[in-house]
Amino acid sequence: MTVFTIGYEGLDIDTFMSLLGEHGIETIVDIRELPLSRKPGFSKKALASTLNLSGLEYVHMVDLGCPKPVRDRYREDGDWKRYTVGFLKYLKTQKAAIADLSDLVNSSNCALLCYEADFNFCHRLMVANAVREHCGADIEHISVAKVRTAPPAGRQLVCA
Repeated sequence: MTVFTIGYEGLDIDTFMSLLGEHGIETIVDIRELPLSRKPGFSKKALASTLNLSGLEYVHMVDLGCPKPVRDRYREDGDWKRYTVGFLKYLKTQKAAIADLSDLVNSSNCALLCYEADFNFCHRLMVANAVREHCGADIEHISVAKVRTAPPAGRQLVCA
């Protein structure tokens, strides 16, 4: 059993759907607290509709999104380590959501969705790690982008 992750930054909806198909994804689990996007096709209703028309399931797990105070603090100070500590502290309070997600991963080929292209600087990596700890799932990150070793200089991540 594997939990996949995907960020849609830099992708159009057609490329995104193609990547899902290449990896046999059956269910997208949107872990953005606020599933809104300026990118066409990636807001909750439009994305759910596109996925459903393609025979895929859309699940929004708001409890696994990054809380606004943690996001706001990161936007203010750009301190990734502080963001990580804040989100992991929050995630420890979401045991029921992690258990529900783990059950879903056991029954469907799932991909955790957020915006950020690089999973190293997105909360979806921390959520995937929590699923691995809960049920032993492997983790695979779906990406077409190069992996960075640090957040991009001068850019605030919008991982929600």
